[in-house]
Amino acid sequence: MDKIRVLQLGAEDWNKVYTVPNHVELINVPVFHQPPKETFDIVFLDRQPLEEEYEVLHKETKAHTLFLTENAVMNQQLQYLYDCKCGKKMNRGQVQEFLLKEARFYFSKPYGEKYSLNNLCVAENFHGEITWNGNREMVLRGSFGKQMKQAAYWKNNIPLFRNQVIDLWLEYQKDPGVRIELQLVQFASGSLSTVINRWRFDETQLENVVQIEGNKGDGPIFASICASGEGQLRIIALHDRYSRGKHGYFLPGGIRMVSSQREELFAYFDPGDRKPPLNVYFSGYKTREGFEGYYMMKNMGCPFLLIAETRLEGGCFYMGSEEYEAMYAQVIRKYMEELGFTGDQVILFGLSMGTTGAAYYSCNIHPHAVMLGKPLMNLGDIAANEKLLRPGGFSTSLDVLEYLAPPEEKAKVQYLNQKFWKKFDAADWSRTKFIVSYMIEDDYDSNGYRDLLDHLQSEGVQVYGKGIHGRHSDNSGAIVQWLTRQFQRLLEEDFGRRDFG
Repeated sequence: MDKIRVLQLGAEDWNKVYTVPNHVELINVPVFHQPPKETFDIVFLDRQPLEEEYEVLHKETKAHTLFLTENAVMNQQLQYLYDCKCGKKMNRGQVQEFLLKEARFYFSKPYGEKYSLNNLCVAENFHGEITWNGNREMVLRGSFGKQMKQAAYWKNNIPLFRNQVIDLWLEYQKDPGVRIELQLVQFASGSLSTVINRWRFDETQLENVVQIEGNKGDGPIFASICASGEGQLRIIALHDRYSRGKHGYFLPGGIRMVSSQREELFAYFDPGDRKPPLNVYFSGYKTREGFEGYYMMKNMGCPFLLIAETRLEGGCFYMGSEEYEAMYAQVIRKYMEELGFTGDQVILFGLSMGTTGAAYYSCNIHPHAVMLGKPLMNLGDIAANEKLLRPGGFSTSLDVLEYLAPPEEKAKVQYLNQKFWKKFDAADWSRTKFIVSYMIEDDYDSNGYRDLLDHLQSEGVQVYGKGIHGRHSDNSGAIVQWLTRQFQRLLEEDFGRRDFG
């Protein structure tokens, strides 16, 4: 992994004061006038910034990575920088331990994924009933025995490097009569049999994210689900992510929320300049877990909130149970309240799968504007189109249909379409602008833009649309380019902003 780049602003060079580990590059800068050629992962202020340094610090410091020692005397300007960057205070006496133990979690390139469900195998000693529900889950029913033993395992290992920390989250459901453990074995790099580490996590530990560390060297990790008792066990997903330790998820400062059904939601907040609007960006479909749209949002200079989810293969369109959906409205309102903003000072933005989330939760917020690229409104139709219009093109849509529609529901396509429109039609759009770029021959939701127009019945609503020829996965560049221009125009005309990038 790349070295952690730490900027230290102060007269005393910390390279001569502290022991700096090999994975950290500490750059002491007495005076900070010009933007650096490379970005910094952490910024320490060991003195009060000069007047001419604030602009550069605002631009170059990432949110949640600013630390002030007792030598940085707080004044109005520094307080503003501190608030805009979600700063933290650290006594000089804590710096050495931080450099040795915590700085490693501020790496620049986050990563997250799932163990492939296609590589989930049933243990030979399990003789009960086995069911596969699409690419969504594997269900085991029967007796697992009185003693804890392997019930299933993944045949694809994941790498763990020396001193690296990985977060693991197991999505599963089970009957009360079944007990489980997650067991992990690390083999020495290059060896097929030499075991260098083992971990066992019981159900109590699995209520939270668990962590493993490569403290004994490099080597792949083999994962098993062990079980005992009798009943049903649903194995949904095992997620592995580069850990931020106690400093967040995916990005420093990223937060995680989880439902009673072990479904996750992730959010990352950057206060920007703390002036309206708050831009909320919903990530699109992606098998690599993490946030999307960071640089686009950051370049606008406004406060922004990134939202991501990790259900199914690449996401489940941000819809679900009443409990799960309430978490999205809650997290958006949380940061609106922190900034003191009202709905007319919020913009929701999404591309493809993210358009569903942006439009759906706009019903809760009543924002100033909703920006949609390749809108997907009719999730039932997306699944129905898999058979004839788009065979094999997006099979995850079938998992979405089964996941979101009740088992007893016979007309699942219509149910899922109406789940969206029922909420959308109940909202007041009289003070909202919809800025939409769509694919004219969209093979996912061919009626998405037309239906959006039909359902926008509120007097005063404004719609700006642009159609681009192609199917859903075509010409994303043109979609993003047009929406970015409209985004900047909206910020300039409605909020008086002109400084982008």
